Amino acid sequence: MRLPAALEPLRGPVFRGLWLAYLAANMTMWMNDVAAAWLMTTLTTSPVMVALVSAASTLPVFLLGLPSGAMADIVDRRRYFAATQLWVSVVALVLAAVSLSGTLTAPVLLALTFANGVGLAMRWPVFSAIVPQIVPRAQLPSALALNGVSMNLSRVVGPMLAGGLIAAVSPAAVFALNALLAVVSFLLILRWRSEPRTSALPGERFVGAMRVGLNFALQSQRLKVVLLRIFLFFLQSAGLSALLPLVARQLHGGGPATFTVMLSCLGVGAIVAAMYFPRWRARFDRDDFVRAGVIGHAVLSCLIVRVQEVWFAVPAMVVLGMAWISVANSLAVAAQTALPDWVRARGMSIYQVCLMGGVAAGSLLWGQVASFTSVQTAIFAAAGFGVLSWLLTRRLSVQDGAELDFSPAPRAAMPESAIAVEPEEGPVMVTIEYQIDPARAADFAAVMQRTRRARLRQGALSWGLFRDTAVPGRYVEYFVDENWVEHLRRLERFTAFDAELRTQRLAFQTGAEPPVLRRYVADALVEQPHAPL
Repeated sequence: MRLPAALEPLRGPVFRGLWLAYLAANMTMWMNDVAAAWLMTTLTTSPVMVALVSAASTLPVFLLGLPSGAMADIVDRRRYFAATQLWVSVVALVLAAVSLSGTLTAPVLLALTFANGVGLAMRWPVFSAIVPQIVPRAQLPSALALNGVSMNLSRVVGPMLAGGLIAAVSPAAVFALNALLAVVSFLLILRWRSEPRTSALPGERFVGAMRVGLNFALQSQRLKVVLLRIFLFFLQSAGLSALLPLVARQLHGGGPATFTVMLSCLGVGAIVAAMYFPRWRARFDRDDFVRAGVIGHAVLSCLIVRVQEVWFAVPAMVVLGMAWISVANSLAVAAQTALPDWVRARGMSIYQVCLMGGVAAGSLLWGQVASFTSVQTAIFAAAGFGVLSWLLTRRLSVQDGAELDFSPAPRAAMPESAIAVEPEEGPVMVTIEYQIDPARAADFAAVMQRTRRARLRQGALSWGLFRDTAVPGRYVEYFVDENWVEHLRRLERFTAFDAELRTQRLAFQTGAEPPVLRRYVADALVEQPHAPL
């Protein structure tokens, strides 16, 4: 039986099992948020404490985004992913136990909600890093769209299921079901047999791994554009999402049920669009999707609050959901293709922080605008901001030129040292001497500029290029690694893109001899007492 192109990744048993685990994990997230928010209203009358439930759930994303990505890149991803679900199941069991025992207080609920958020913040980067490993590159856009379907499906079903359990039984039943779903996810993840990453080198250090992840993001022009785009779009879209309860209330004939229906329609639109993505991608590129999504979201948001009729708002939310996922999916694919596997979880964790930062900043900003003016004015301002920000950054492309091939490439043998060098000795300086035709200096400089970014993305601390004042056309490139093992690790990260860039550099070399490469390790100078100046 042939599946539609949008569902083709589900044919693979590994992706199908992990996708189901991700769906169950997302269900626990939405159910926990609903149950915790409702339970807090029974424990305290303080609006601040009720609002802190949402803050406690999302704050771990900002605090642990990059650290969780670094952990996912330096440890076994299968075990780490399973551990996140085990953490969530334990937190859910504790919540159920203290709720049933009657000892739950508002501060304890906030602490446990924060603990649950820790598990969720740890889960997202590792799952984002796993997906490109288990699906063919051609199916990656569809696989990421299915992840969006999982999120939207759980956003519709999770709150409805939680609301039913709260009404029929108690919030403790929601936490108990969350624990069960987390255990199911844990077992599904354990069924996956990942390919172990082999390396003769010791693992990366935690702090160093975070530094390299940040450095990669700073030196990747395409990833920086994606991060800017995702922040600006969610800053714009947060206007409607944060004020949607008030928008639903102000519609003619609107109310709490209208809010639920509109939220569900948003998810339905995202699911429908995901089914058509393979067909649309044959005609449009990612920049087209982003442009249409940003403008479509802005126009529909304004029309919903301007018309103020339920019969218009409901179908408009379906189309708005299609616009929303068009931008989110296109930028997620652009981020994934801009990252090699060795730094993927760190890169996607930075992407997640920018996304959530846009949501948090937008909710605060447009909420304040609404409090000083009106809900309609705030939605208009958010929409205007979205269109204006796109116009100001329209020359920034998330699909500028061909995709970079970051697949592992054959590399030369690891360098041997004639002297004893300990792994932690350093810094290590590498120099490469080139002799080129002076008439081609401008073209050589352009290639070396790309080389600079590549060296720094791989973890180099610094880089420089010098020209010889005595010999025309003679250049010396240098870069510094933190220590000897980090230098060897950078060589392990050699990709097809790096091989192509090396070929471009060597094409400038004149004569039969290749560029001269030398490696130096810092020597520790011992201060001698009473040494003459």
